[in-house]
Amino acid sequence: MRSVMAYIAGLLFGLGLAISGMTDPARVLGFLDVAGDWDPTLMFVLGGAVVTHFVGYRLAMRRPHPLFASAFQLPTRRDLDGRLLGGAALFGVGWGLSGYCPGPAFASVSGITLPLAAMLVAMVVGWFIARRV
Repeated sequence: MRSVMAYIAGLLFGLGLAISGMTDPARVLGFLDVAGDWDPTLMFVLGGAVVTHFVGYRLAMRRPHPLFASAFQLPTRRDLDGRLLGGAALFGVGWGLSGYCPGPAFASVSGITLPLAAMLVAMVVGWFIARRV
């Protein structure tokens, strides 16, 4: 059941990305172009995600346990370390340069382009490097 729920969550996430147009890197790059032809679409998508999470988290945490698990798995660390900050910085730089973050990149695989392929290869190489360091 856990795998089925993970698949449904991923499918819902991917559909949300596709419907909102966030699989198009031009949207992200347009959002970052504040001095040019600025596209505020990403701000509304992120705002909708924050509101949805805010409400959904509070509703879910009222339950004694998740629907398909025995306990909630919540992070316990609250500190900021170099690995977290460095990873966040690399994520932001990669997103800003390519217009893709991992979710939209995987959702866009069916229409793969050379820049998307380069981003996916760089992401996988980054995963391997992060595991070694």
